[in-house]
Amino acid sequence: MLILAAPVRMAAAQTPAPGQVQAPVSGIVAEQRPAIDALKKQIADYEQKKDQADTDAALADLRLNLEGTAKKLLEIGVSFRPRITEINSRLEQLGPPPAQGQPPEAQVVTDERMRLTTEKAEINAVLGETEDQLIEVNKMIDSIVDARRELFADTLSQRVDINYSLGTEIITAYGQELQSMNQLISSWWRFVVSFKWQSMLAATFFAVIAALVLLIGGQRTLGHLYLRDAKIESPSYLSRLAVAFWSTLMRSLTVVVFLATTYLFLGYFNVLRPDIASLFYMLFCVIGIVYFVHALAQAVICPGAPNWRLVRVAPRPGRILMVLITATATMTGLDYIADTINQIAASPLSLTVAKSLVATVLVGLLIIAMAFLKPLEDEETGKTKPWPRAMRIFLFTIGFVPIIAALFGYIGFARFVSQQIVINGAVVVTMYLGFLTARAVSDENALAGTKLGRAVQTRFGMDETTLDQLGLVASIVINVFVVLFGIPIILLLWGFQWSEMSAWFLTIATGFQIGSVNISLVAIAIGILLFALFYFFTRWFQGWLDNRVMARGKLDSGVRNSIRTAVGYLGLGIAGVIGVSAAGINLSSLALVAGGLSLGIGFGMQAIVSNFVSGLILLAERPFKVGDWIETGGVGGIVKKISVRATEVETFQRQSLIIPNSSFINGSVGNWTHRNKLGRVDIPIGVSHKVDPRRVHAILMDIARGHPLVLKNPEPFVAFKSIVNAAMEFEIRVHLADLSNSGTVQNEIRFTLIDRFAEEGIEMPHPQQDVNLQIDDAEAVIELLTNRVKSELAAETKKLRS
Repeated sequence: MLILAAPVRMAAAQTPAPGQVQAPVSGIVAEQRPAIDALKKQIADYEQKKDQADTDAALADLRLNLEGTAKKLLEIGVSFRPRITEINSRLEQLGPPPAQGQPPEAQVVTDERMRLTTEKAEINAVLGETEDQLIEVNKMIDSIVDARRELFADTLSQRVDINYSLGTEIITAYGQELQSMNQLISSWWRFVVSFKWQSMLAATFFAVIAALVLLIGGQRTLGHLYLRDAKIESPSYLSRLAVAFWSTLMRSLTVVVFLATTYLFLGYFNVLRPDIASLFYMLFCVIGIVYFVHALAQAVICPGAPNWRLVRVAPRPGRILMVLITATATMTGLDYIADTINQIAASPLSLTVAKSLVATVLVGLLIIAMAFLKPLEDEETGKTKPWPRAMRIFLFTIGFVPIIAALFGYIGFARFVSQQIVINGAVVVTMYLGFLTARAVSDENALAGTKLGRAVQTRFGMDETTLDQLGLVASIVINVFVVLFGIPIILLLWGFQWSEMSAWFLTIATGFQIGSVNISLVAIAIGILLFALFYFFTRWFQGWLDNRVMARGKLDSGVRNSIRTAVGYLGLGIAGVIGVSAAGINLSSLALVAGGLSLGIGFGMQAIVSNFVSGLILLAERPFKVGDWIETGGVGGIVKKISVRATEVETFQRQSLIIPNSSFINGSVGNWTHRNKLGRVDIPIGVSHKVDPRRVHAILMDIARGHPLVLKNPEPFVAFKSIVNAAMEFEIRVHLADLSNSGTVQNEIRFTLIDRFAEEGIEMPHPQQDVNLQIDDAEAVIELLTNRVKSELAAETKKLRS
């Protein structure tokens, strides 16, 4: 129950001193008094209406009005809070009156305290009055809920004694009803022909124009979604689903728009009397529902185009099934029309019961006839076969239930069951088709196989990955559309009023309480929208800053990357804060979450936080930047990307290495291009001892100075490093403006060295290992070896013989 938040309900006001003028009425009380009196009068009127209301619709409208009144009472109570807070603050400043025996206070302070106390008591009295009215409203709302529940239960459980011997009386009453309705419609038609025929034609004309606009415009804009292409022999399941769903929706909308526009214009031109208006309303509703059921059955069964069907139903049984489904919907609609005629013509109860009995029995028989069909087609043989066992049991059950209930006198329950079977069944099947379509669209590369997907891909130049992601978005949109379209219709069919659903939606959208948390879907949607807007603005600002500002300033690519990354993270953080705040989430309530995260950071997230902080340090200090040539941990390459967690380095073998940022902070990093790309290249060379070293030095200097990429300042240098056993070792040291050209320069200098040494006849040393064996008496050695071989052979022969 809703309770006003007031400090206290009543407060004792001090009695003014003799001769003192009574304090005037509070300004805010005088301002709110007319609104309170008007609401009290409304509540009294609602009390009388509640006692007189005997239909569910009247009770639902009354409940909605009472909820609006309760909201206004709450607003009035909230309007007093600022003044109450101000009075309490002022009384705290003045303090309590002086105790007995203490020096008296100034008269102006006493008067001010008494005035504030009197005003506070007056406001509290008004708050108490408002709270009493609010309690009364809440009691009335609870009683309306109970009354509606009892009314619904009575409708379903009420039993009527059926007297089958009153056939003649029912036929007579039916003839009188037909005569009465004939006179009613004839008198209205004579009035229309005499005075309103132009308005009648105008209403029909505008309705036809609205229907044609929707029909022609829908075919031109959305025709590719629901028009069946006869050239396609084997359409995909997604295409069949989409055609079935959209064809049902568009065709039904055309008829509904025509009927609704006709009814609205007939009412606008005052063509319809109240009794005729109710008859036209029900007739148009029945036509729309029957056409919708027929269009849905045709879209699913599709007997005229078997390749587009969703269920393998044979063409001939499929046509019979369509007729039975349409007949069931028609019979249910005629029952609705008959009930409206009963109310207009004030038909006797016996005739009303007879009509409902006939309608429910016929609906049940039609459903049983569907159960006896053999509509399914075998995929291999093509022969027809009956429904699956579970489906047949279900059809028999929902067919016999209204028949048995009606024959035993439970007409209300039988009518409710038969109506829900037909109408709710059609809505549920349509929603199911929509959900199947959404699921099929979300499948991988499903959208690319449809005509719409190919058109979108051609029109916007999307690749397959982007088109597949678009399919996921389309799947979500279709699911949301189906839910928003189907759930309200089902609730309406189950007896809920549109005013109630509007109030529910408004409550859910504007905010509802779960514990101490207030959740508002509108605020959440606004938060998401603001986050998306600021995020895309940040991305645009990054591109503009990089391409328009920093590019003109000739900034280094590494500096541009650091600034762009910092701006991106800053914008993302601001967008997140704005989105969370707009969604109504109190950031101070996240302190507990932050505490939990800090505990997790202390145990399991140290490495992640270390890398994050290291990334911020790298972006701020910039020891290396994108495009630098670095070496760390025995790995060298070009920096491609620096993020807050890791850095991407591409080796010279085109391998991408993702290195955690903490490795750069905690370890040594070599940067060949830290401040600039200037660097030195060393090329070792060795020559023979036979060559004059000064001549070699001059040749090497000449080669180094002659290369176009070698800098003149610092000047090339040739070092005579060492003299070893095999060669004399030199080293050419040259400086390059761009170290990325070092490989090319080394190759070219080495090729030039080979050519110049060949021209100058300079010998380059080759590693040799010569073994020189000196034998003084070769014949003695040979004889010794021969004798040894002979002795070994003799020993082996003796061994074999033994």
